Amino acid sequence: MAVEQTRSRILDAAESLFFSDGIAVTGVDRVAEVAGVSVVTLYKHMGSKDGLLAEVLRRRLDRWRATWEREVGAQTEPRDKVLAVFSAVTAYRDDSTPAQWCSFLSTASERPTDAGGGADPAAELVAADTEGLRTRLRELAEVADPARVDEVVDTVLLVYNGVLASLLRGHPQDPAGRAREVARAALGWGPVPG
Repeated sequence: MAVEQTRSRILDAAESLFFSDGIAVTGVDRVAEVAGVSVVTLYKHMGSKDGLLAEVLRRRLDRWRATWEREVGAQTEPRDKVLAVFSAVTAYRDDSTPAQWCSFLSTASERPTDAGGGADPAAELVAADTEGLRTRLRELAEVADPARVDEVVDTVLLVYNGVLASLLRGHPQDPAGRAREVARAALGWGPVPG
């Protein structure tokens, strides 16, 4: 139990610091300090700063997927299941530590691509997040609008990415709610249900 609590404290500290102060400027010594552990303990649990980042992203990805599935499951209409990605963003942010925007986009923008072709678990998780979005939206679109699957996926992803950028900018106040309306209109799925 103590090992799991220590691990959680390290991940909580890293998540908060990485996605508020920045990955590159946050040293493991600062993460260890905030977590209340020694740097040796941090390395024992995470192996490296890259390992720490990968674990933070893995945990966030698991939480995101569970939140999205819960929001999809709350809908009865196939088109609303597609658009549930937007309510999932709001629900996820309500349940997560504060961050300016998407931790996966933050990671992708802060870290250079490894030109050496070596294993990069954080980059692999960023790719998994993107592929997971596309795959799940495709599955939902095949039921909701089978004649336009690619169009639905591309439209929803484009609007979803706009939500993430709006979170960084801080405007509009409820980008996910507005995005749902925009995606519904762009796809010609009728007026927003009252």
